Amino acid sequence: MRETERERMTPAPDAGLSCPSCGRHVGTVVHRRKVLGAFVPEWRAGPCRNPECSAYVPEERPAGNEPG
Repeated sequence: MRETERERMTPAPDAGLSCPSCGRHVGTVVHRRKVLGAFVPEWRAGPCRNPECSAYVPEERPAGNEPG
């Protein structure tokens, strides 16, 4: 079975990225960059959510969605 051009060119969004400080798995964040006048997705390592890590970034909560 031949793969299409799109399947070959699309990177895996969850490529097993890890935190450089603690080594735990981190999620991916999609950024976009401009190539020849078109925006293309670029997957990067997301923030570390391990509270014991030196690179820890607390999860942000949107304002106005407070319980009560």
